[in-house]
Amino acid sequence: MCGIVGYVGKRDSQNILIEGLKKLEYRGYDSAGLAVFTSDGLQITKSMGRLVNLENVLADAPLAGFIGIGHTRWATHGKPSDVNSHPHTDNSKKFSVVHNGIIENYMSLKEELAASGHVFVSETDTEVISHLIASLYEGDIVKAVQKAITRMTGAFALGVLTEYEPDKLVAVRFFSPLIIGVGEGENFIGSDIPAILDYTRNVYILNDGEMAVLTKDGVELMTLEGNFISRELFHVDWDIVTAEKAGFDHFMLKEIYEQPKAYRDTMGSRIDPSGKRIVMNELKMTDEYIHRIQQIHIVACGTAYHAGMVGKSIIEKLARIPVETDVASEYRYRSPIITPNTLVVVVSQSGETADTLAALREAKRCGARVVAITNVVGSSVAREADDVIVTWAGPEIAVASTKAYTSQLIAFYLFGLYLAQTLGTQDEAYIADVVTELKLLPDKVEQILQHAEIIKEWAEQISTHDNLFFIGRGIDYAVVLEGSLKLKEISYIHSEAYPSGELKHGTLALIEEGIPVIALATQPELFEKTVSNIKEVKARGAYVFGIHTLGETELVKAVDQVLEIPQTIPLLSPALSVVPLQLLAYYASLARGNDVDKPRNLAKSVTVE
Repeated sequence: MCGIVGYVGKRDSQNILIEGLKKLEYRGYDSAGLAVFTSDGLQITKSMGRLVNLENVLADAPLAGFIGIGHTRWATHGKPSDVNSHPHTDNSKKFSVVHNGIIENYMSLKEELAASGHVFVSETDTEVISHLIASLYEGDIVKAVQKAITRMTGAFALGVLTEYEPDKLVAVRFFSPLIIGVGEGENFIGSDIPAILDYTRNVYILNDGEMAVLTKDGVELMTLEGNFISRELFHVDWDIVTAEKAGFDHFMLKEIYEQPKAYRDTMGSRIDPSGKRIVMNELKMTDEYIHRIQQIHIVACGTAYHAGMVGKSIIEKLARIPVETDVASEYRYRSPIITPNTLVVVVSQSGETADTLAALREAKRCGARVVAITNVVGSSVAREADDVIVTWAGPEIAVASTKAYTSQLIAFYLFGLYLAQTLGTQDEAYIADVVTELKLLPDKVEQILQHAEIIKEWAEQISTHDNLFFIGRGIDYAVVLEGSLKLKEISYIHSEAYPSGELKHGTLALIEEGIPVIALATQPELFEKTVSNIKEVKARGAYVFGIHTLGETELVKAVDQVLEIPQTIPLLSPALSVVPLQLLAYYASLARGNDVDKPRNLAKSVTVE
């Protein structure tokens, strides 16, 4: 992934495709390319790096034609490179595909196609699609695409061309967004509305399980089974900046709502088709090495450090390996005890965080094996680590991290389960239960998001205060640390997060009449103790907002306001309970009139120590 544009009409397609891709640059990408039907047939030009690199190539060898597809790629399968860039084609060079999303079963499809003579040149899952469609083509590109879809599992938005039917552009949506732009004598596809807004404001927004066939004269909408659909056009009256945000007021809010998709994408093909086990083919470490691990150090900064704190609980619970968490900027300077049996896990959204990179290098200098959890394929952290777990959150624009953080949690769940499987520290039935619950998390996040108005009311109440507290016990403490950081980052309200049991050791002196306290209570074995701690702050005048899981009715009696979130296995609760805290920070910042996406004094990627 990340950006798709397509055009069929009467104008030069190259310029329209390039301009459309420029409108999607805000999404982030590492390479770009075009496929256009020219007088010489289907021609493809692509280049690693920024769009200007592609434009420079096209300046010397333009693609002249009236139908084409374009793509900006955010690497998932395979490093950023010219050959891994989209569009992809088959061996005959007669079919071309652009694709957002993940094909979970691409390896089995690739092996099957290779056995029948197909030769692959890239490391991507997308190339498999072009070969698969070519293998199924019998004179009708629409039917070939429909047959291919039945063979693929995962999430995808597709734009497909074939030289055999040069008047058609086929578009497909299955969990990854795709829209159709309708013009006069020309039609468009785009992964987001900004891509086509300069040319038309009339669009069809495809739903999951729908496809479209575009010619210059019209658009046919249908289900993936081929049943035609009638739908009214949607007229876009947003400006371009609003359109980039897909109708959301801010990128941060958009990214909070993108978390269910980020969860699904990060799980991706890492869950076995049986749904009972974890598969992590990207890890090069052997089972023998895993059995030798005596300790794990998790090293990160800021939000990623908070993900690491949750990761510590996950790995210790599942794999029964001792875990230390360290702030990356301090790690090198405390002379960490590293042995050949120490595994170091570094976590960085950008993969360029200077302190984390320095910690990685120190760990390797001391002989440790390093696993990187990062959102950017080809980043410095990814290149220098021994193993990489990519979080497929997609580009994150807002400075305050949301979906990148929760995708890091998903990565830790996958890794912890994988270690447990290998070591035999948990029985197969328990692992299967956790995997089943893991797959349900995206739907449960969507349920929480339906109650955003409750959190908005809370935020408006706390926005007039200058100080507040977050409390929680066990794994809830790691989550409230992140909730407190989010609030500080974008609302500029001073907040502190404490383990609930620590209140009586000094912090109670700061509790005064009316001060807000956000209490998280999702852990059954600690629930009664948390309620007791809540009563301590209530007795001293605090106004308490409580978040608990469905069914824990006792909290209602102890707090002033309460929000229920869906039940899950307690170990998985951080992936749910942090979402209302993200919304709380967002709406509090909004109520105080701040620039939500660009908080003062902060940068998205910290590349200096």
